[in-house]
Amino acid sequence: MGCHAGGMSQWNSPDHPHDGRAPVEGSEDTTRIPDPQASRHRYGESSGGPEQSPRPPYAPPPGTAGFGGIGFSGNPQQDGAVPGRRGGRPANAVVAGILAAALVVGGVAGVAGAAGFNAVDGVAHDGSTATSTGTGATSPVTNAQDVSPAADSVEAVARTVLPSVVKINVAGSQEQGSGSGIIISSDGEILTNNHVASVAGRDGAITVNFNDGSAARAKILGTDPTTDLAVIKAEGVSNLKPATISRSDQVSVGENVVAIGSPFGLQATVTSGIVSAVNRPVSVQPEDTGGVPGQPAPTDTTYPAIQTDAAINPGNSGGPLVDLAGHVVGINSSIRTASSGGLDSSQGGSIGLGFAIPIDKVWPVVQQLRNGETPTHARMGVSVTDASSNGGLLTGAGVQAVNPGSAAQRAGLKKGDVITKVDGQVITGSESLVATIRGHRPGDTVKLTVVRGGSNTSTLTVKLDSDKGQPTS
Repeated sequence: MGCHAGGMSQWNSPDHPHDGRAPVEGSEDTTRIPDPQASRHRYGESSGGPEQSPRPPYAPPPGTAGFGGIGFSGNPQQDGAVPGRRGGRPANAVVAGILAAALVVGGVAGVAGAAGFNAVDGVAHDGSTATSTGTGATSPVTNAQDVSPAADSVEAVARTVLPSVVKINVAGSQEQGSGSGIIISSDGEILTNNHVASVAGRDGAITVNFNDGSAARAKILGTDPTTDLAVIKAEGVSNLKPATISRSDQVSVGENVVAIGSPFGLQATVTSGIVSAVNRPVSVQPEDTGGVPGQPAPTDTTYPAIQTDAAINPGNSGGPLVDLAGHVVGINSSIRTASSGGLDSSQGGSIGLGFAIPIDKVWPVVQQLRNGETPTHARMGVSVTDASSNGGLLTGAGVQAVNPGSAAQRAGLKKGDVITKVDGQVITGSESLVATIRGHRPGDTVKLTVVRGGSNTSTLTVKLDSDKGQPTS
């Protein structure tokens, strides 16, 4: 299909609802045509409200003085806070003030607590139990032993993976903020989301904070809005610890996973949960995936996500989702948020619905970006919309148009066909088909289960084309 239907922080922007957009004409790969009634919304929800919008996790900066206080001199937004593509953020100074107050209070409480603890009569510091001068015994106080974590524990994962995860600070002409990244080479190549790196644009600045407390400037090696990926290179570094990459197609629902990143700028944050679903079709609008000034507008990003209930928040974008072996299975990219009252959903946080790009499905694109090549994607060559057959009992992706000379035409796909499965995987609608094809590479062969004429089912074999680095939808 390219099939395409369509953080920084959002799945579908509340200001740019996915439904109701006109189909893309011409040589699109696989194009999703929205429901003209705007009544079919993902997961059966009503369309159109801000509270319905998942978002890519991308964090605003913690303060207005400089860029996070690290790696930048001065504020790139000379006139103060300049509204970016995402509105509704709290004033940076207010956020910073709240955070500073919390840290001060915590610090004072900690000092006072320690002083009071040491002043308790009879407390022993050698691991023995202390007793009071009264008739009753006090709680025992002991020195905890540093026990090595179990091999498959979250603690073991954190120790293994944290040195391979970085905080990425970005500043552009219109906005600034922070995200996360995964070290993929010892000399400083770092994988992150396009919607994180592209904020810098052509003339912005990127710095990277490493787990050991050091920092370095970085430059962009390549970006791909279609997969929402970017590779940056930290300058003047060596002997870094690259993360270990695993096969995400072996991830199972219910499996324990760990997310690592810098939510809201809080570097080296570790959260855990399970895999809630696999191959979940997720679409992010172009306005939410960033764009380089002077370049063509990016296409929607649609991918077959790993869904997790591990807490993922703005700023986790680009960080890893790892299994309990400490191997990266996904790139945290989007979250779904909920809001109520006057709260702007762009400031929403985790509600247990986080989405990661399966890393093995996009690893070939990562290699292209590392090598300075133009990334390519699979293309089938059809325009599709949500459709049903057999009196509404069977749903799938309805073919609205087949591009001349495309892989779909060569395979015998026709207008009016309803695609219900790809390689045995159920297709629930147009977005599902787009995400599934995007999980393949040019030259891959897939088997489509097709319903024609409302009841006749057949199987077609399609050898996917390449968009040759020129996605059009």
